[in-house]
Amino acid sequence: MRTGLTKQEKTTDIWFDEKDPLIHIRTHNTALKKRLLDYSRRYPSICQQTDADPETGCMEFDIEKGRFSFRLTAPYSEERREAARRFARENNAADRLK
Repeated sequence: MRTGLTKQEKTTDIWFDEKDPLIHIRTHNTALKKRLLDYSRRYPSICQQTDADPETGCMEFDIEKGRFSFRLTAPYSEERREAARRFARENNAADRLK
């Protein structure tokens, strides 16, 4: 969708405080919007879409705390990166599609 916004202007804001039982999410990210929209349809008592702006492509959601998480991952070691490269070269799906 063309919105006229630059990539820098297409933000994702996630905010919450210690008092409110909800996390508020405002995003332009297509993958996150799809995931939250699907989740809100499957679990309407836990997650609700609260707003949508068709001009900018932005959507807003409220979701219960404890249902949304951040995953922090440790950086890959050089050995792990090299093993992943080897695996990708040996199992190249592009070659199988020819």
